[in-house]
Amino acid sequence: MPEYSFNGFSFRIKYPAVMGILNLTPDSFSDGGKYLILEKAIEQSLNMYDSGAQIIDIGGESTRPGSEPVSEQEELSRILPILEKLPKDVFLISLDTTKTAVAEAGLQAGVHIINDVSGGNPALLDLAEKYNAGYVIMHSQGIPKTMQNSPSYHNVCDEIRDFFDQKKEDLLKRNLQRVWVDPGIGFGKSLQHNLEIMKNLHRFQSESWGVLLGASRKSWIDHLCDAPCPDERLGGSIISALTSIKRGAEIIRVHDVLETCQAIKVAKELALFE
Repeated sequence: MPEYSFNGFSFRIKYPAVMGILNLTPDSFSDGGKYLILEKAIEQSLNMYDSGAQIIDIGGESTRPGSEPVSEQEELSRILPILEKLPKDVFLISLDTTKTAVAEAGLQAGVHIINDVSGGNPALLDLAEKYNAGYVIMHSQGIPKTMQNSPSYHNVCDEIRDFFDQKKEDLLKRNLQRVWVDPGIGFGKSLQHNLEIMKNLHRFQSESWGVLLGASRKSWIDHLCDAPCPDERLGGSIISALTSIKRGAEIIRVHDVLETCQAIKVAKELALFE
């Protein structure tokens, strides 16, 4: 179990690790609006930790397909109250943001990891280095507003791997505790692109980083299984998590923490993976 010191907090991560999703937004595709009340957001964070999540990923701006961006001030007003209340020495807190000012405010409030869906913004990397934070760099084709408008690749896995390799030099010259790459399921990808990524997840492994996957409740499951309601996608979410771990993912980003952790425990006992 590797031990890191993220923003002053020493933490030993036990892989595979579950990252629980906490959306502080009214318009996220799955649980938008459920945790706008501070007390409910805190309760959900602690419940996910009790259920087995080692990381809680907090987001104040939806990045679902077709979503509209929010102002810097609005995003700050959503994330700062809960960051003030959550413990900073129990579990890892990740902040899902693309805004420099939001990231710095979060890091000043004790955030341990920056989850950057914009693909390695140099200003965000500078902040992660300054605060000795972990970093998730995600691949996306386009912006959330338009990313699902006919995404196209010559070879999706080759292009995503090339994207990460192009970032490698910049990542290696920085003093970052740990970096994870996320191929970005649903971020400018068709159903077939998503399936190809998950079948070949091992191709994104490197000594320079770990792999994170977030496939939970996403619309690829609907397209494959006719499950229009996100709450009806638990089975697809769990099998994608287990398969991704077997193929090299260190972190699985999920909505259903209890069920996913239970599945991982059983899978280990059945020797699906270590």
